[in-house]
Amino acid sequence: MGKTRLEAFSDGVIAIIITIMVLELRAPVGTTLASLQPLLPVFLSYVLSFVYVGIYWNNHHHFLHAAQHVDGRVLWANLFLLFCLSLFPFATAWMGENHFAPVPVAVYGAVQLLAALAWHPFQAAIIRANGGSESELAKAVQGHDFKGLASPVVYAMAIGLAFIHPAISGLLYVAVAAMWLVPDRRIEARLTQARSKPARINRQA
Repeated sequence: MGKTRLEAFSDGVIAIIITIMVLELRAPVGTTLASLQPLLPVFLSYVLSFVYVGIYWNNHHHFLHAAQHVDGRVLWANLFLLFCLSLFPFATAWMGENHFAPVPVAVYGAVQLLAALAWHPFQAAIIRANGGSESELAKAVQGHDFKGLASPVVYAMAIGLAFIHPAISGLLYVAVAAMWLVPDRRIEARLTQARSKPARINRQA
């Protein structure tokens, strides 16, 4: 099964998610800079979620670029991941419009945790459809995945800390986003190495 339709559908859904989030940035009634102040929490929530969606899109692109085949498991795992990402606009708007109140901040963390957990079956399904543990994709992601393991733990901590001080949870969300802004180059490095092997062999011959 080809991956073109899966890529196109996923890109479209992610684009819609971003569009829905930006529509929550409604223009203020006033005409002064002071009239923008009440929108600051909404804007900050939007920026944070935009970064998160961008991170997921970036990693999603890398995995599908490395994959050659998709099957039914990949399709369903991808749909579940997109479902989790589609909750971002609701959680983002609720947190921003309520000025980072404890419950909305905790719900935002729960949505982030759900999306982080949904990534793992998506990744496993793609690896299985492309040769399993012996594939180049599997070898590219093997080893100690600190960011992948740490993110759900930090989200879970932030959910609880939201009821103690929401600002601490907000800082944790920003910290995880900043951590993922540094791209994971394992896939590109592994695939580049695999593609260069035939060239080296030909030169030696």
